[in-house]
Amino acid sequence: MPDAPILGGSGSSSKKVKLDETIFTTRFNEALVHQSVRAEQAARRRGTAATKTRGMVSGGGAKPWRQKGTGRARAGSNRSPIWTGGGTVFGPQPRSYTFKVNRKEQRAALRSALSLHAERGSLAVLDASAFSAPKTKQAFDLLDDWTPSVQAGSTLVVLAAEDANAALSFRNLKRVAVLTHENVGVADLLGAATLVISQPALDALTARAAGSSTAAEEAETPAAKPKEPKAAKAEPSATEDSPADSAEEAKA
Repeated sequence: MPDAPILGGSGSSSKKVKLDETIFTTRFNEALVHQSVRAEQAARRRGTAATKTRGMVSGGGAKPWRQKGTGRARAGSNRSPIWTGGGTVFGPQPRSYTFKVNRKEQRAALRSALSLHAERGSLAVLDASAFSAPKTKQAFDLLDDWTPSVQAGSTLVVLAAEDANAALSFRNLKRVAVLTHENVGVADLLGAATLVISQPALDALTARAAGSSTAAEEAETPAAKPKEPKAAKAEPSATEDSPADSAEEAKA
């Protein structure tokens, strides 16, 4: 079963945390990882690039010169795309670059990224309770004492919302990025050489990779009430007179 060392706390240098075997021993699926990374990077694009067509450029309402007799090529507007200062043909317009990746594929890519860190020994679990107050030197000493198999590169620290003191301690370190487990993606995990994650964040990421968090959310969602059947219309009884009979009696 894969494991990871614990950083922080008293006597935690020799302690290790057992990792979920179904999540951290997955075979690396390059195709799914590539697709998920592309989707995450595309979703981060603002999509605000825009150019003006000839209809959007101001001016150009008057014909530059008459149609015939000048010896020049005919022209109807000085905002034509072939003129300097004219509009742009087929230029970029604001749009969304996002595309869908299935949930099962996203989870498989996340398991591949986590398994990669567990396989090469670049994953450590942080004891966030050791930070009673924000202290950058304490965070630096923790990373300096840790000797992962991958020495060079950046470090990604994944924390939960309640680990505020640890987040403030790590965020000022050079080549260290701090994210919450809700905002971390496959691209963030693969872009970091080493991964430091708190226990609450580890549990949340494990549940997210397994798909159990979605099931829990669905269980919390109240079920829709079944629609009540419509009441049947009451049929007139045989003793009641029909409208036609009533009309005949009135004429009589």
